[in-house]
Amino acid sequence: MIQIIKSVFALLFVAGLFLPSHAQDRDSLDRALLWEISSPKMKDKSYLFGTIHMIPRQDFYLDEAVEKALEGTDQIAFEIDMEEMSDMGKMMGLLMDAFMKGDTTLSDLLTEEEYERVDAHFQKIGLPLSMMERIKPMFLTALTSEDLFSGPSGAERATSYELELMQRAKSQEKPISGLETAEYQMSMFDSIPYQVQAKMLVDAISESDPDSDQIAELVRLYKQQDLNGMQRLFKADRSGLGKYEELLLVTRNRNWIPVMKAMMEEGPTFFAVGAGHLVGSEGVIRLLEAEGFRLRPLPFEWPQ
Repeated sequence: MIQIIKSVFALLFVAGLFLPSHAQDRDSLDRALLWEISSPKMKDKSYLFGTIHMIPRQDFYLDEAVEKALEGTDQIAFEIDMEEMSDMGKMMGLLMDAFMKGDTTLSDLLTEEEYERVDAHFQKIGLPLSMMERIKPMFLTALTSEDLFSGPSGAERATSYELELMQRAKSQEKPISGLETAEYQMSMFDSIPYQVQAKMLVDAISESDPDSDQIAELVRLYKQQDLNGMQRLFKADRSGLGKYEELLLVTRNRNWIPVMKAMMEEGPTFFAVGAGHLVGSEGVIRLLEAEGFRLRPLPFEWPQ
């Protein structure tokens, strides 16, 4: 159950890539994942880095520019405080938020054929669906990508940019914080009807083949630092998340700006958020520029 809760936070990182941002074609960005943030009102520079939640370990890379930016800042901020993910007390406190209200069960939301398909998927990954009947479908959707990284060798085959950056921050004894709380992230799923969540679960299972061209293409675009390309990849929005862009992407981006400003006023900060949050007229980059900050791309290249 704790793994399910952790996985739902992963889904929100991914949502930043799945959602097509506003004014995409008119607001394209330079190819860069790392951005320098400066302002005449700030003595020191801060940095913004776009992450992809999970990536095959052989494709993971942090350029010297990223390492230098992290070392040159006083604190690091993720979408949520990553240290909370290892706090069992905190996770247990969120446990009840994982269940649907009332007597609703997954079988109430799916056709017999759809339920059999979902059941077969979770049997395959060793999670009996009978034990998860009342869990919100969106939480279960977060587990559909686990096939790529499941099993004893999962940690050897894949890694998380957030986890890697958190470990570096800890080794440098830097404070770790979040732009929003875990409770807020959990609450957002109550705004998406269970029937819609159930359809997204079925669609996600249908598209969860770990050898799919879409996954390989996403990693390729990320390595090319092509933020616009990653957005175009999901422009068709087969995930169903597009209808909730305002909730899952735009509102969160806007909420983060005053938090980011306050952190940068305290001292130089390294921000690491899902790459999809950077793009578009309502992306973090344009929103910070609208507040008078200057953002400069700091591109780097993966080793050949």
